[in-house]
Amino acid sequence: MKERESFSNKFGFVISCVGAALGLGNIWMFSYRLGAYGGPVFLIPYFIFVFVLGSAGLIIEFAFGRHFKGGSYTGITEIFKRRGLKGGKVVGLIPPIGLMGVLMFYSVVIGWILKYFMMSVSGELMIIDPTTFFDSFSGTTSSVPYFFLAILITVVIVSLGVTKGIEKLNKWIMPILFGLFILLTIRGITLPGAMEGVKYLLTPEWSHLFNAETWVMALGQAFFTVSLNGCGMVVYGSYISKKFDIPSAALSTALFDTVAALLASFMIMPAVFAFGLDPAAGPSLLFITLPQVFQAMPYGNILSTLFFLSIIFAAISSSVNMLEGSMEAFMTWTKRTRIQACSVIGAISFVLALPLATNGAYFGQFADLVTIVISPVAALIVTGVFFYLLDPKEVLVAINEGAKRPVPKAFIPFGKYIFVGVTLIVIVLGVAYGGIG
Repeated sequence: MKERESFSNKFGFVISCVGAALGLGNIWMFSYRLGAYGGPVFLIPYFIFVFVLGSAGLIIEFAFGRHFKGGSYTGITEIFKRRGLKGGKVVGLIPPIGLMGVLMFYSVVIGWILKYFMMSVSGELMIIDPTTFFDSFSGTTSSVPYFFLAILITVVIVSLGVTKGIEKLNKWIMPILFGLFILLTIRGITLPGAMEGVKYLLTPEWSHLFNAETWVMALGQAFFTVSLNGCGMVVYGSYISKKFDIPSAALSTALFDTVAALLASFMIMPAVFAFGLDPAAGPSLLFITLPQVFQAMPYGNILSTLFFLSIIFAAISSSVNMLEGSMEAFMTWTKRTRIQACSVIGAISFVLALPLATNGAYFGQFADLVTIVISPVAALIVTGVFFYLLDPKEVLVAINEGAKRPVPKAFIPFGKYIFVGVTLIVIVLGVAYGGIG
């Protein structure tokens, strides 16, 4: 049997996990929520949730993957078999199929980003009307070649393997990404009127602390920001040895992901306020609001190129994890090679997502279904199977192998009742609010 690939060291593993977690939601959603829900006040519930629940979720998914030396499909199938339960293969396919769904709509968005990056390089971005161009491009057949390119880039990287592809990519682009964020942040806060954006982010409004919605949105942000979906982080966890300190790696991932989100906030919001634009623009912030900023700024062409390059890095590092998670399950299930599995999943994702790329209504409905329901349900499945179908002693061993500071026995009831309960609450609140992550 061929030896399973592995990350070469802790840095490579953590930086790859940060790349997977640092998605577009960190960039356009965290910035707005930080300001809209009380500035620094929002960070109080957010820090509580991300460093308690978010890091706990990462510990669970990393340990699940490492213990069974495979993704969620492998682990769930094995546990069902041990317990004499039927349907393990069906249940085990839910997380990777859900993650493939995320890859489908996410790659469409990466296609939009690639288009805007190319327009920045050519200078075309400086002459378009940002308020009308995006609607004339997205949801049309003209976006399909860029969507295909997004899929192709992801397939090529994942086909290279864990060490030569995923780890090498993240070791290069994550430091560059942080550097670009810092550079663009410095430029943004030096703009006339930018301090209003800084005030938006840093002025505490303590009344929000007693607002239930603040806590709901902080919970959603914390849960989804570390990419808990029952598949991607499980697969990354399967590529680490017993010597890896999982609790430490989980905390490091949550910390660096939060730092990146904060940097993105200070990169974007001061510039948005400097030009009197809407800070609550959401996804359109990248494609309508910020292009107007770059058009009005000195050296806007260069800055827009650097900005969209940084967004490409953030997006591709996440899509690589999405493809890896779904591809690994297909590879295990069919015994195909990595290249064959990547090609098949990439091709299926492209074909199935064509209606999303060419119809905005389908895109929104599908993205909501996957992110609000399927992904948290998949995370719930893995967590429930881990805590309810495995012996508690085996769970602790799976988590604490290699840990300098092992988690206590209390982690078992915490995971079994509190974390599982919170995940159920996330699903219910997501449906009620139309999305909280």
